[in-house]
Amino acid sequence: MIKISIIIKTLNEAANIARSIETALAAIAGYDGEVIIADSASTDETVAIAKLFPTTVVVLENVSERRCGVGPQLGYQYCKGEYIYILDGDMELDAGFIRKAIAILDHQKEVAGVGGYIHEMRADNLELQGRIKRFQRESRGESRDVECLNGGGLYRRAAISQAGYLSDRNLHAFEEYDLGARLRAKGWRLVKLEDKAVDHYSYAMGTWRLLWHRILSGRFLSAGELFRGAMAGSYVARVMQEVRIVPISIGVWAYWACAILIGQLTLPVLTLLMALGLPVVAMAIRTRSLNLGLFSVLTWHLSAWGFALGVVKRRCPPEEVIRSNLVHSTAHDVARAAAVSGSVPAV
Repeated sequence: MIKISIIIKTLNEAANIARSIETALAAIAGYDGEVIIADSASTDETVAIAKLFPTTVVVLENVSERRCGVGPQLGYQYCKGEYIYILDGDMELDAGFIRKAIAILDHQKEVAGVGGYIHEMRADNLELQGRIKRFQRESRGESRDVECLNGGGLYRRAAISQAGYLSDRNLHAFEEYDLGARLRAKGWRLVKLEDKAVDHYSYAMGTWRLLWHRILSGRFLSAGELFRGAMAGSYVARVMQEVRIVPISIGVWAYWACAILIGQLTLPVLTLLMALGLPVVAMAIRTRSLNLGLFSVLTWHLSAWGFALGVVKRRCPPEEVIRSNLVHSTAHDVARAAAVSGSVPAV
């Protein structure tokens, strides 16, 4: 078994993928390591660029299976590392963080994964601005135990094997939380360092365009998909306590049920107007921003609709092999890729 595998999940990342691969290769220098590009059938030059580097490149066969949870699991099917890092194609990895994370996993055998902070290189929309503010509010320290490693982390293969699989292929988001919940249920710890793990070049788009993108990509279904997965994995109570958008989504439905009931007993039009306006006013006061208040309330309602649809959405078995095509492998990886092809269909 090699020491470390870095899985880079991509979808149309031609503008970023070269930098991401270069930093991943630099991070594994000095280790017996590999870099695997798990591509969700990009329509730009992502795959062509990735093939210029000493990497293994695998491409999702069925475009309809595109999910945030598919990429990590696809890469996991091919990787052989004792430790596995999940990296987005728009991220640049810090080699110093990898060295520190490996040292922790080598010496603290009860730790399943190590993450660091995500340095956002753009703040073009309210979602990213909110993410930066949440990081600034987090407690500081050399390390701390966390529920999950949002934005990627270095994981222990033995722990993932106990949890069943790396990433739930059914999820449009929250795949990192799902993995963290399954690992913690098995008694493993997840540790977050104060050290920077990556620079993140996120979507260069405004708030409302990003919201529309979330709808088109299916990400608004993610709260319901996670809840459905939690039902299958018997950790519903944990999700209700730890994933804020899940009780909010349920609360939105309860809120409107009460508003409709009150409207039938009083003045329907006035009740409707008050029900629409009060949450926006309350959030605008809390956030000291009308735009952020409106954005928050719209996001809640979108998530509530997605929650209902996601809960009833059909699930594939998470452990089921993801059909893919091996399109590039370095000479160093030929024997390994041949062995994998015996267990992965359509390679």
